[in-house]
Amino acid sequence: MAKVNIGIDDMSLYIPKLYLSIEDLAKARNIEYEKLSLGLGLHKMAIPDVHEDPATMAANAVSEIIEKNNLDPRAIGRIYLGTESALDGSKPTATYLLEMLRRKYKDIYGVDCFTHCDVVDLTFACIGGVDALHNTLDWIRVNPDRIGIVVCADFAKYDLASTGEYTQGAGAVAMLVKKEPRLLVIPDRIGVATQGVHDFFKPKRKATKEQLVDEVLKLAGITHLTAADVLDKLPATLDVKGILDDNEDEIGISKETPIYDGPYSNWTYQNRIREAYQHFRTQAEEAGDLREQSAVIDAWARLIFHLPYAFHGKRVFPEIFMLEQKVNGKWEILAAQNMLVEPDRNEFESEAAYENAYAGFLKNVGKTGAYRSFVSEKMEKAQRASSEIGNMYSCSIFLALISSLHYDMAANVDLAGQPIGFLSYGSGSKSKVFEGIIQEGWQEVVKGIRLMEKLDQRMQLDYATYEQIHTKKRTQSVVPPQGEFAIEKIGAEGTRLGARYYQWIASKVAVAY
Repeated sequence: MAKVNIGIDDMSLYIPKLYLSIEDLAKARNIEYEKLSLGLGLHKMAIPDVHEDPATMAANAVSEIIEKNNLDPRAIGRIYLGTESALDGSKPTATYLLEMLRRKYKDIYGVDCFTHCDVVDLTFACIGGVDALHNTLDWIRVNPDRIGIVVCADFAKYDLASTGEYTQGAGAVAMLVKKEPRLLVIPDRIGVATQGVHDFFKPKRKATKEQLVDEVLKLAGITHLTAADVLDKLPATLDVKGILDDNEDEIGISKETPIYDGPYSNWTYQNRIREAYQHFRTQAEEAGDLREQSAVIDAWARLIFHLPYAFHGKRVFPEIFMLEQKVNGKWEILAAQNMLVEPDRNEFESEAAYENAYAGFLKNVGKTGAYRSFVSEKMEKAQRASSEIGNMYSCSIFLALISSLHYDMAANVDLAGQPIGFLSYGSGSKSKVFEGIIQEGWQEVVKGIRLMEKLDQRMQLDYATYEQIHTKKRTQSVVPPQGEFAIEKIGAEGTRLGARYYQWIASKVAVAY
């Protein structure tokens, strides 16, 4: 049988229509703007409006893919969602997405047009979208006539005034996955590295009833009552009629914002991508696809990273760059020219002292002309969209792909037939390293994503409005929804408590694809 190529045929990008200037945030937080713009590459952060959530963003991205490819929903075998912004602890966010799509297209394709479409959420922090993609690629390899859609949707939200606040962002990316794709063929070779660490997570937080009541009493200045006095008044029955009148002593607290350790997360990111990269390299060597003293990164025309902030990829990659220079025989000359001396672990009294010295050494590797030229050639274009949007969690690596291809297209660079490398990461933690081969028709596909048009159509928020949205004190949309899905209501009681309802808001202006 002839080999069938499987990969990404088309992509769509949904960005919220609101953004906050990083300069305005820096002023509000008394941070030097240049530290964020020049140091981290941050310019703007995308902010979802009141009527938006990860489900609406995902539905908007998938709807665009369906319409610009004239897809019959009945031919779509699956829609897999990568997200770490799930709306429920049990019901997949993808089911909300599916119902929105069904309601929009039922008059054309029938009320059951999505009944036989498989959906699920895949969650592994920021790498969930990559997991959804690889799962779908394998599904199509079993039967190449299948068609699937992978969508990533997230809101990277952090506590106000936290060290993660300025990296916030939001949006969705959808990908049409099928045989003989127009954009990117993805070979079946994946380097993987996984460990169970606590660099970033969203725990199920709880507080006892006594803690909650005690805090309220203190805020109210009530001293003649104790928490026990108040709780003794709860009915001695199993019926639940209120928040405190629950059968459990602890009350769950749901928060969209994470617990994280920034420096530790950077360290685990660096370690996992190195381990996954080496795993990928070993597979290539065993398959005979690498010549002796050949560096994988030399073959890759572009490197695409998960970017928690725009400059993160280039900050964590010097180690792999250095190791590959050793492989291709260029390290000794590079080290001598830049007076680089790698620390010897045996010369340090503690592991912490060695790690500190090694980190300084890698930082100096990153300052060399050779590394800066490498970044400029193979990594810089992928950073640009991230600077304008911020962290998109599971979407981030695919936004980097769109950005890199867009700016190469604008510069008339011919990438057809060229391999590009993907270095993905998800806290917790896991990395996957794989590659894709750019196809002949890639420019037309990238043109249809309309990156610059979508960036230019946004509205700038003032800081006060941003804070109202962040704290959920604002209940009216800043920009009324038009030509998009929007939250209609959320159930407030009974068996529909927390159930989310959505609607399609028709556009007054038809969008041509």
